[in-house]
Formats: sequence, structure tokens, C-alpha cells
Amino acid sequence: MDAKVISKANLPSRHTTVGPARAPHRSYLYAMGLSTEEINQPLVGVASCWNEAAPCNISLMRQAQVVKKGVAAANGTPREFCTITVTDGIAMGHQGMKSSLVSRDVIADSVELTMRGHCYDALVGLAGCDKSLPGMMMAMVRLNVPSVFIYGGSILPGSFRGRQITVQDVFEAVGQHSVGDMSDEDLAEIEQVACPSAGSCGAQFTANTMATVAEAIGLALPYSCGAPAPYEMRDRFSFASGEKVMELIARNIRPRDVVTRKALENAASVVAASGGSTNAALHLPAIAHECGIEFDLFDVAEIFKKTPYIADLKPGGKYVAKDMFEAGGIPLLMKTLLDHGYLHGDCITATGRTLAENMEHVAWNAEQDVVRPADKPITKTGGVVGLKGNLAPDGAIVKVAGMKSQTFSGPARCFDSEEECFEAVSNRSYKEGEVLVIRYEGPKGGPGMREMLATTAAIYGQGMGDKVALITDGRFSGATRGFCIGHVGPEAAVGGPIGLLRDGDIISIDAVKGAIEVDLTDDELAARRTEWKPRETDYTSGVLWKYAQTVGDARKGALTHPGGAAEKHCYADI
Repeated sequence: MDAKVISKANLPSRHTTVGPARAPHRSYLYAMGLSTEEINQPLVGVASCWNEAAPCNISLMRQAQVVKKGVAAANGTPREFCTITVTDGIAMGHQGMKSSLVSRDVIADSVELTMRGHCYDALVGLAGCDKSLPGMMMAMVRLNVPSVFIYGGSILPGSFRGRQITVQDVFEAVGQHSVGDMSDEDLAEIEQVACPSAGSCGAQFTANTMATVAEAIGLALPYSCGAPAPYEMRDRFSFASGEKVMELIARNIRPRDVVTRKALENAASVVAASGGSTNAALHLPAIAHECGIEFDLFDVAEIFKKTPYIADLKPGGKYVAKDMFEAGGIPLLMKTLLDHGYLHGDCITATGRTLAENMEHVAWNAEQDVVRPADKPITKTGGVVGLKGNLAPDGAIVKVAGMKSQTFSGPARCFDSEEECFEAVSNRSYKEGEVLVIRYEGPKGGPGMREMLATTAAIYGQGMGDKVALITDGRFSGATRGFCIGHVGPEAAVGGPIGLLRDGDIISIDAVKGAIEVDLTDDELAARRTEWKPRETDYTSGVLWKYAQTVGDARKGALTHPGGAAEKHCYADI
């Protein structure tokens, strides 16, 4: 696609590059070595979440250089910039996890500000860590300039004594170590071999779940989100993405043409089919919100309910992302879902073609067992389930992939922070049959809605994963397994029922029926509510305070601004 024929008459960069009044602006571009020809071409933002915080991001800068070559080859002018990320694996299990979900919105905001401030015409976004994927996609649909998403790729699996492992095994090893089932030497060995390369956590945790979403929702090119980070073939996808965004400019195909209600339903379908992270039920509504589409946890749960679980991926299964890519990639998963009526094939995608057109030449691979045919699933309903009841009127969510039983009932054991619960677990001062309750960890109450992987993994490592349940108004990592219910809403901080629980209250969970109840009458809950007082937080300044003032409930995606429905203009049309 020849960008020389693209007029800047309606492109944002006309405000910085066209006409005599913009001579000072152009002088800055000349100062960076751009030619007159390059200044007259469309300016493409190449946003990277590169940093040295974790292996998830470490390869993104190299991949961004290849994207820039693709843009330049198609006669566009790439302008690279970086944004933040917070890496969940390192933030997990301490106060740092309060920064994780907040970073999603900071990423979207900072990309928006950079694009607005410099008037770039299109966006190619590269992301690796969990929240950076939805954050980048949120920015794309918010700005609504032609955009292509690129995932940095998954990490390769580690090997411990001949067994394929991921970082999940290290978290669970901490639990084994705490009960004397693993020595200091073995713990030291497993932590050194679990993560052998660059890339995001290797199983169907949040990063790979949202990478699967990126292809299914249509913002990423087919196969581009499946190739592991160390594979040199990632350069092909990066180059092609740079080229493709120039074609999208010429054809004026924008993210809101791609991210429609049907596309969001496709995204929810691949989450369910792959046994993906419960965090998708938070991020899909947030992406929808940027478009002005109402699509909350209950809408996501309806798709989960009618979608078969077909990908045998960790943490509930036995394979990792690399295995699925080599079996046929995300298109293999999407192809069988499409063939059996679980996807909308008429959705336009970043290729400029429909999803069905993208799938035309995808052949089923009968020599693999990572992904099953959609008519021969692992289970007939999805690997993630939405719940509702008097304990969660605004919903809750649980990953059931790999679970032996989907019902649980027992007395509550209440904790007002993750640290309190983790201490009890570490000391084994909890009992089989209990429902551990962690509250005041919601979006507002945390603030920041922490994930609880350190606690859940310790429980599993102690051999108690199927002997207790855990519920929280916070979140769970995509690596969490066991009977763990998150996103319980309304959250405790705003007087939700979870904040009214007392030790010994009988809680019943039925993931088959989608129910979560406490054995209390409406009158009993109302009486307790009159006695309830808001809990003070010690986050009274800074970004976490600022987040708590604006953030909404988990049901709608923990939103921090009014979204596309309230717009009077979008950036692409300035």
C-alpha cells in the first residue's frame, strides 16, 4: 500500500506537519533526522511496553524496531515511544500488587496522551505483561485511529527433573516448602529453571488469555499472538503488522469497526474455550466501554455458559502456549469454534478481511491433542463460569477448568486483607471444609483489586486445593487453580454483602448452576448493614488514592472514566 497517495487532509498529523504555521513543529522533526518526505507521510505511533522489569517485556524493543521497518517499507513514518508496565509475577503477594490493575488504565491513558500530544495518525502497540495487553487495546479503541496489536510472545516452558514447568509451579512450590514437602535445595533449583527465556508466563494465564483475545477480537494478525518470544519468526509478524497498519490508514479501517458487540462475544468465546483467566471478565467490559458498548460481567458469563471448553492448557490442563502454537496456534482454536457455530465469522479484522475469510485456509490438525474439536470438548460449557446470588448480587467469577467438583459448601473464615489470609495459610491455621474470605481487596477498597496467587498457590502446594474454597472481592491470577471465586460484587468497601460476613456463616457455591449464596435472610443482611462502617484506608495520597476516587465496580470492568458513550468527539476525528 503506497502511503504517498494518502492525503493528510483528515489525518491528525496535519495539525503538526502541514502549512506555514507548523514550521516550528517540523523543525523538531528535522532535528531527529527526518526528511521532508518522511514528514509528509503519515506518522505512525509504535507504542511499546518495553522495560527491564520482567521477561514479559524484555524483547519488545527489538520487536518494535522490526515494526518500524514494516511501517517504513509501506511509506509511513514510525515514531516509537514506551509506556509503563507492572509485572504481576513480581508484584504478587505483597503491596506492590495494588499497582497492577491501576497500571492498565495508566497505560491506556499514557498512550492516549502521547498520541494526542504529537498527533500521530495510526498506532501499532506491543505488549507483554498481563495488564499491558488490555491497556494497549483500550487505548486503540479509545483513540480510534487505525491500529494493529502485537503480543510480545510467551516464555518457553522450564524443565525440572524431566517435568515441564511454569512459574505457577514455583508459587505452588512455596506451599510445598511450607509444609516440609520440598527442601531448601529443591526450591532453589526450581526457581532457577522455571523461566528459561524472554516472554510472558507460558500457560493460559492472563497474558496468553488476552493474547488469544487480541486475535479473536480482530486487533491482531492471525498467528501473531501465539509464537513464543524467542522465536525469530516473530519478526515476520512484527514487520507485517507495520505494513498492515498503513493499509488500514488507506482504507480507513478503525478499531471501532473491528471491536463490535459480535467481536466481543468472539473474544469471550475463546476465553471460555481455552480455559482462560478470570481477568478477561474484567478486561473485556473495559475494552467495550472505550467503544461505548455495554458489555458487563453477566454478558461475558452468558457466552462462557454456552461455549465448550476445548483447549487442554495449564493451569487446568497439561499444555502451554508454545504447544498450542506448534499444534496450529490460536487460529486452530478459532477454526473449530467457527465451524461449529461458536464464533461470528462476519466480523472485520485488522487484516482488512473478515474473521471467516482469515480462517478459510486454516486446516484442522488431527495429529495433536492440545485443542479438541468443538463438537468433542473436554467439557460442554466453558472453563470459566459467572456466579450470582445474595452474596454477589453484582456477580462473581470462577475458573472451573480442570476442577473435579464444581460445588462447595462450608463455614466462612473471614480476613480483611490478603496478608491476613496468607499468614493463616502459611501457619496452617485453617481447616478443611472452610470457605476462606478475603475482603476489602476490591478496586476501591484495595485500592487496586489485588490478585491472590501467592495465597491460592500456597493452599494448593499444601495439598488443600480441593479441600477449601476461597472467595474475594479482589482478583485471581490466571495461574490460580482450585475453588477460587473472585470479583465478588459489590465489594466490601462500598457495603457489599461480602463485607457483612462473619466467621461461621455458611456459604454455598454451585458453579454448575452459577450460584453463590450465604445462608442469611435479606432481613439479617439488612440488619448487619446498619452496623457496618466503611473501613479506612492508609492510601490517602498518590496514584492509588486517585484511582480509588474514580474507579467503578468490577462488574463493569473497574472503569475510571465515562467511556465512548459520553464522547463528543474521538481523537481520530480531531
